[in-house]
Amino acid sequence: MGFSGSPLYFIIMKKLLKLFLAGWGAKKIGGGKCGCIGVVIVFVILWIILGYFGL
Repeated sequence: MGFSGSPLYFIIMKKLLKLFLAGWGAKKIGGGKCGCIGVVIVFVILWIILGYFGL
């Protein structure tokens, strides 16, 4: 079947997509006014929310 069909591949891709979406959202939402700590907090909140959606 190959590497691209393995379950591990899909798990890694889901986590990378979740990482990208949470990072992009944290930069957009907490980028200017909140500072570094605000971006980290928004990132964690988005990471949890995306996890509830199964991503």
